[in-house]
Parts: sequence; structure tokens; C-alpha cells
Amino acid sequence: MSVRPHQPTPLALAIMLAFAAPANALAQQVATLPAVTVSASALALGSDDMSTPVTVLEGEELVRAREATLGETLAGQPGITSSHFGAGASRPIIRGMDGPRVKVLSDGAEVQDASTISPDHAVAAEPMLSEQIEVLRGPSALAYGGGAVGGVVNVIDKKIPTRVPAKGFEGSAEVRANSAARDKAGAFEVTGGSGNIAFHAEGVKRDAKEYKVGSGWEGGSRVAGSYNKTDTASVGLSWVGQRGFLGLAFTSQHAEYGLPGHNHEFESCHPHGTHLHCGGHEGHGHGDEEEHDHDHEDGAVPYVKLKSERWDVRGELRDPVPGFAKLRLRAAFTDYKHDEIEGTEIATTFKNKGHDARLEMEHHPVFGWRGVVGLQTSKRDFSALGEEAYVAPTVTKKHAAFLVEEYKLDQWRFEAGLRHEWQDITVDSATLQDRSAKGTSISLGAVWKFAPQYSLGSTISRTHRLPSAEELYAHGVHMATATYELGNQNLGKETSNNIDLTLRKYAGATTFSASAYRNKVDNYIFGSTLDSHEGFQLIQYAQRDATFTGVEGQIRQQLNPMFGASVFGDYVRAKLADGGAGNNNNLPRIPAQRFGVKFDANWQAWSGVAEFYRVGKQDKVAAFETATPGYNMLNLSANYDTRIGTTPAQFYIKANNLTNELAYSHTSFIKNAAPLTGRNLTVGMRVTF
Repeated sequence: MSVRPHQPTPLALAIMLAFAAPANALAQQVATLPAVTVSASALALGSDDMSTPVTVLEGEELVRAREATLGETLAGQPGITSSHFGAGASRPIIRGMDGPRVKVLSDGAEVQDASTISPDHAVAAEPMLSEQIEVLRGPSALAYGGGAVGGVVNVIDKKIPTRVPAKGFEGSAEVRANSAARDKAGAFEVTGGSGNIAFHAEGVKRDAKEYKVGSGWEGGSRVAGSYNKTDTASVGLSWVGQRGFLGLAFTSQHAEYGLPGHNHEFESCHPHGTHLHCGGHEGHGHGDEEEHDHDHEDGAVPYVKLKSERWDVRGELRDPVPGFAKLRLRAAFTDYKHDEIEGTEIATTFKNKGHDARLEMEHHPVFGWRGVVGLQTSKRDFSALGEEAYVAPTVTKKHAAFLVEEYKLDQWRFEAGLRHEWQDITVDSATLQDRSAKGTSISLGAVWKFAPQYSLGSTISRTHRLPSAEELYAHGVHMATATYELGNQNLGKETSNNIDLTLRKYAGATTFSASAYRNKVDNYIFGSTLDSHEGFQLIQYAQRDATFTGVEGQIRQQLNPMFGASVFGDYVRAKLADGGAGNNNNLPRIPAQRFGVKFDANWQAWSGVAEFYRVGKQDKVAAFETATPGYNMLNLSANYDTRIGTTPAQFYIKANNLTNELAYSHTSFIKNAAPLTGRNLTVGMRVTF
């Protein structure tokens, strides 16, 4: 298969797909699929009724997209990339925003781990056990927090049954392996029950070695220390009645993964004012290896040993009291810990004990308005102990009340949301001050179905994000990201003013979704690099006005009953209003533009996808940041549905980076130490019963 990325084929194809004459005739043959219900939307809307774009992965598409981490699983979707930190840690980045601006939920309850603190910390959510993954962008996430400026990722699982299987039991099992990391993984889930009682059990085990990169990397063929071993298991029990359910589940996760790019040369670096001092007092220099107070093998890569134990409570009750249609409860308690180990000794231990509880009630229409009123409370008790304990122990408490309403009139749907939050942070330090803050967020949206199969949605919002404990109190060396971080106790809340416009065609032979957005953030909080020494950076959290402007979308044309073709892409431009350090107005680690084409085919029991995309060069870089070259990516996949006896089975194969391109992720802190995976062949089998 030859690929000529410099020819204007994608543009010509896009025009052909949008205006081809056979489209109207073929539309009569294409069945209109029902819109997928988005669980994370407060009003349980269909994806076609959302005022802002939403991505829902389920079924065969989810099986094809799943990778070892949540970030890599979602990285191929328009508007979404990942923070890529080797093989063990990768968090979603939405529209150029990451960390605390992107909330990760487990069926509506926040995942309480340490991944918002640093990109080398794994997300405690297992893609292989997910039934559906939803991504809400921008103001659609308001019900889950004003701080979720980028969006919300909601991972739907089966750990708490919502019904009793009709035949008494049901489940699935899956095994898979890949070539680049010699990865072997297996998963199972089973639900059973009788009468009003249902139970569930599930588990996954993964063993991945150091992965191969594309050809021509000066560091060799594999990334040292980029292995990932994970074990996850859950058990759940529910009482299921005619009007709802109430259930409890326990989940245990153990993981071990390497931290590529760790460099001990900079352990002696510390700030002198706004400058770095490394080594002797005569100026910048290398740290003295004898100053290390831990033992580690020469050349050995530090690694993380993670343990997370989580309890989930979920319940729903229809018609709980007069005037209300549904009551919904989501609560979770997490005891999370991970050790960062160098050689045979624990260098740093991170602990996070937290809970998150959320109660919603959907009321019947009042003067035509249907809505949800809710309360949410959470607590995070976080501490870091050891050599890289760069954040003092803190307890963060958050409380919120929110209201989301909708009104329908002919072909119009209107939506309004309001949320108020209170935050208290207590810090265990004699020199640092406790902080209290509050913020109010509001959004207004409308969807106009102006013609059959077409809709135009728009949302405007004004949201507040309150500074996190790390942004306020960080002070110390963080070797994983090669930074010395300085917090700022003077940080105030940031205010996001967002406008989002989405045009959709959601049925027929031609379908598309195209979005444009502009997010002006007053007092945007970011890590400003003050100085750098051989790649090691001194970062001070600061506030300046910033603007994020972007577009994203895709268009698909059903060419005939067997073949379809798509064009997709995204672009975000993020910059400071006043120039920032060195009169540079670019924000760091903003993803580059992406454009691609995709062909899909379905024939009897076979289906397949061929995808080619181009990620552009990112040269709009912040102070002390280096440009990242662009790259091409060619991926192929195929599925075969059959039966083993009477049991439905699916065999699949996918080849990613077929040309073995050497590619770097601009969003990664360790892009040069850990390039993206090279040519990778994955094979797997999944059975359902």
C-alpha cells in the first residue's frame, strides 16, 4: 500500500465525500442507528442531543482502540491526545488541557489516584475492563466541576450489576498479545444472580516488557525501563428491584512500571532566585554522584510499585418521592499508594486517601423545564515522603451544589447549568498557609435541529477553577519530569470564558461532526519555566491570561454497502496574552495539528479499518522548550466474528505504525527519552457468553 502524504488527496476526498451525487441514493440503504446514551451527561442525553461534542467508544470500536493505558486508548480521537510517559502512565489531554483540568470518572465517581499531580503517575482505571468510555468536552463537564475546563472522561464498567441476567449468568473473556512490548494480557468478567440479588467478578493481568520504538533512534531499539505489569480484580454485589438497584464493589489494583528518562545528574540542582544552581558554586555543573543517599544499580531505571484499593457504592431509584423521576447515588472511597523505587530502596512514597460522593435527583418538568439538582462532596488526604517529596502533606476538601435544566421547543433544545463550589486546603507545614476558596460556574447551551438529520449546537460558559495543592505548595526536585517545581501561594482562581459551536449530520450515508471553540482563561495557572540546565528546568507556577482556540471534527461517507471513508483532524492554538517569560507567548506541551483519512469495510463476518494520519511539526514552543518534528502514522486492523460451538467469539488483529516511523510526542515531558511505540502487531480473541 503506497502513501503519498504530500498529494492533495485528503482535501479532494473530503470534497467528494461531502458533495458526491450518489450520497442521496445510498442514504436510503443506510439504517439510522439510535444515538448512544451518554451516562456522564447529567440529563442522560443521547449523543446527538448534546450541545457540545461528545466521544463514545463502545463495542467493536472500543475493543479495537483499547491499549494498556487510558491516555493511549483515547489518543486517536479528534481533539484528544495523551501525556505519554513510557508504557505505564498516560493521561488524556483534551483540547490542549490536562492534569486537574481533565476529570477521570469511574461511572460518575472521581478516580482518586495521583495522576493529576504528575504525568509519571498512572491512572487507576483499566481500559480492558471498560464497557464504554465517554469523553465530554468543554462546558458539558460543568456538572462534575468547574475545574474540568478541558472535559470529563467517564469509564463505564460492570463491577456493580444494574440488572439480574435473564439466563442466570453472562460474561466475557479476552486474551491478547503484541509484538513491540512482547505484551501478554488477559481479562474476564462474569455476572450472575437470581431473584433480586446479582453479583459480579472481573479481573485483568498484563505483562509487558520494554517496548520498541521506530527506526533510527539514537537511544537504541527499545526504551529502557518501559515495562508495565498490572493486576486488577473487582467483586461486586447488588440488590435489584423493579424501581432501581443498590450495589457495592471492591476493586484492588497492583502495578509496576518503569520511569524512563530519570537522570541522577540533576539531583543537586536547586534554585537561586529565578536561576538554577547545579553542582559547585561557580555556576551550572553536574551534581556529585556521591551526594546520593540511596543505593541503585548503575544504569538501572527507577520504577513505580502501585497499590490501589477502592470501594464503590452505586444506586438508582425511580420515582423516589412525588415530583421527582429518579434519584442517583455515586460514592467511592480509595486508599492509594505508590512507591518510587531506585535500586533496592524506596526513594519516595506517594499516598492518597480520598472519597467522592455525589447525589442527584431528576425532577419532573416544571413549566416545561426538566432538570437535575445535585450535591457533591470529596476529600483528598495526600502526602509524599522521601527524597522527591516536593509537595507538603495536604488535605483538600471540596463541596458543591449544582443544577442542570433543559427545555424543548419544536426543533430547539435549550440547556442551562449552574454550579457553586467551596474548597478548603489544609497544609501540614509551619511556613505555609491553609487556603480556602470558592467559585461559581454557569453555562448556557442550545441545539437546533434545523433540518432532518442535521443539528447545530452552541454553548457559552463562564467557569471557575480553584488552584490545586500542588500548584500552591510545590517546592522541590521532581526527577521523573526533570524539573524543580516552585508553588505559588498567591495563586487565585482562574476564570474560563468559553464558546463552543458544533455542526452535525448524524444520520444517512454522509455523517459528520465539526466543532470550533475559543476559550479565554483569565488568570490561567501554568508552570512557567524560569531557567534550564541541560534539559533540567526550574518551574514556577504563575498566572497570566491565556486563550485556547481550536477546531476538530470528522466526516464519513458510506461509499457502498461494504465500504466507507472518513476524513478527520484537529488543531489547537494556545497562547498567553502578555508574552510570558522571555516575551514568549506560547504555552508548553501543546499538541500539534493532526489530519488523516480512514477507510472502513464490512463484509459478512469480517470488518476492517485502514487509517493514515499526519501529525504536524510543533514549533510554537514555550521558553526553554524545543520543537518536535512531525510524523506520519499508518494503522491497519481487522475483526472476524464467529462462534465457538454456541459461544459468540471475535478474533482481531491490528498493526500500528506499520512503517515503523520514529515519532515523538510533543505533550510528553520525556519525549526524547521515550519516543512513541514503533511497528506493533496486536492479536487477540474475545468470547462472550
